Amino acid sequence: MNISIVTILPMIFFAGCSIFSPTNYPALETVPMVDVKRYVGKWHEIASLPFSRQEGCSCTTAEYEILEDGLLTVTNTCKKEGKIEQVTGKAFVVEGTNNAKLKVQFFWPFRGDYWVIDLADDYSYAVVGVPSRKYCWILSRTTTMSDETYSGILERVKSKGFDITKFQKTVHDCQ
Repeated sequence: MNISIVTILPMIFFAGCSIFSPTNYPALETVPMVDVKRYVGKWHEIASLPFSRQEGCSCTTAEYEILEDGLLTVTNTCKKEGKIEQVTGKAFVVEGTNNAKLKVQFFWPFRGDYWVIDLADDYSYAVVGVPSRKYCWILSRTTTMSDETYSGILERVKSKGFDITKFQKTVHDCQ
């Protein structure tokens, strides 16, 4: 059985996120509300605090779709060593969070935190983090982002306790 990095990556990540809770940080604040109908669609990773196995990925995207039963599907895709790797999972809204907190599951029974901690009013960018501050993703509807927007996001993420010196920009040479 050939298991790709995109298959293993979410399992390791989400297992770690569910087991460890932050002890040195105040509660991670999310955005007040996420309109799921506006959030669905394709997002391009601009930068991240990545998993070690995410190293070498380029052209990373996440695509969300609403299922009939109210669940979301999420398909993560990246290009690694010239090959496209993809994995699809389910996202469950955490009740009482106005859709700002999700639990994402790529492999049963593992579910990991997926908290929207910054979001443009026009849904042109989003920032997703986890309470431990170990992982974070800056997402955009396009493959590029202005330096001004990116710098502003980094300042807000830093104020939430994330180590912005460890962020890695994502390459989008997707020909």
